[in-house]
Amino acid sequence: MTKELVEYVVKQLVNKPDAASVSVSKTDDKTLIEITVDELDRGKVIGRSGQTIKALRMLVSAVVADDKKITVDLAK
Repeated sequence: MTKELVEYVVKQLVNKPDAASVSVSKTDDKTLIEITVDELDRGKVIGRSGQTIKALRMLVSAVVADDKKITVDLAK
């Protein structure tokens, strides 16, 4: 569910939603959610002063709400 939520939000933000993808890697104590978008859309996902990516991280943390560490990262 978390992957689908992040993917939905990111695709709403970008100009090229077909180029956007989300991958999830899990270990015992943490989960990494990696977002890949077109180079021209990176700024939209990051937002002014990082506000958009911070809000997305907070949203994911609120949805998951367990003891595991969740990292949302924008791939280069």
